[in-house]
Amino acid sequence: MATSLVTLQQYKAEGRKFSSLTAYDASFARLISQAGVDTLLVGDSLGNVIQGKTSTVPVTLEQMVYHTECVARGNQGSLLLSDIPFMEAATLDRTLNAAASLMRAGANVVKIEGSAWLTDTVHTLNRNGVPCCVHMGLTPQSVNAFGGYRVQGRENAAAQQLLNDAIALDQAGVALLLLECVPAELGKQVAQAVKAPVISCGAGPDCDGQVMVTYDMLGLTGGKPPKFVKNFMDATQGSVTDAVSAYHQAVVDGSFPAPEHCY
Repeated sequence: MATSLVTLQQYKAEGRKFSSLTAYDASFARLISQAGVDTLLVGDSLGNVIQGKTSTVPVTLEQMVYHTECVARGNQGSLLLSDIPFMEAATLDRTLNAAASLMRAGANVVKIEGSAWLTDTVHTLNRNGVPCCVHMGLTPQSVNAFGGYRVQGRENAAAQQLLNDAIALDQAGVALLLLECVPAELGKQVAQAVKAPVISCGAGPDCDGQVMVTYDMLGLTGGKPPKFVKNFMDATQGSVTDAVSAYHQAVVDGSFPAPEHCY
């Protein structure tokens, strides 16, 4: 049976964790979904891991549509999220155009980077049948404004603001929230405060789900990985399928992320 938003809502109600990995092509989408991973994210991280660029900023809507189509063809039942890329959510009209393009390409949910200022956008997308995931905390499209990839929400005021924004988006009807690079305690507070399932990308073990860039999970990206990354290929004798399955099982049983992966 295909995973849906209702599935993830049931998992949250039952206290069951769910897994997510990025996918950018049909072959990986098929492998990851067949391994039982609950959601696939066509991330604009493809700018880094596929295109070799230094950030997600150069990724275009046309590229996101192309990769979403590829992933949709290979997907075997995972819920499919797709990123609205840099500046395509700058106005409501642009957001609606981007969302329509991604949904027609096969996405089940669109993901937008931002905070409480997106509440009207969430309302409008819902009215038009488009579920939305809002990406909060470290939002990579804003790397130039942040001055680098920095943990967010460490100060009390910033943490309270993020929590307030998450609650406002939840009340607006957001389908999912994704928190990146925030302290584990803040991730826990947000997950407990909202009805929407919350996905952690370096936001601790108490969120409802976990996501990682597949290339990071397989140890295929160069340089020092972020703190929240674990290489699951190390213990699987080079089997990609076994690594994906190990990641999914570790998320579901709660053994990942461990304390060493948290802020």
